[in-house]
Amino acid sequence: MSRKCYFCGKGTVAGQIVPRKGQAKKKGGVGQHIGVTKKRVFKPNIVSVKANIDGTTRTIKVCTRCLRSGKVEKVV
Repeated sequence: MSRKCYFCGKGTVAGQIVPRKGQAKKKGGVGQHIGVTKKRVFKPNIVSVKANIDGTTRTIKVCTRCLRSGKVEKVV
């Protein structure tokens, strides 16, 4: 199983770290300077849940937003 939501398909997304130096112009500085960008990964908040899927009990991975909104019928 990958790190992906069963219902909405939310998964990991690649992005960048952008380091900034200097004081902003509106705060009285000469402006911010951007350094070398580095790769990073944004990971979703995913939990494993036992749920009823088509009448059977299965363990699925679901993001907490889908869990909170009621898209999942949890098995206790």
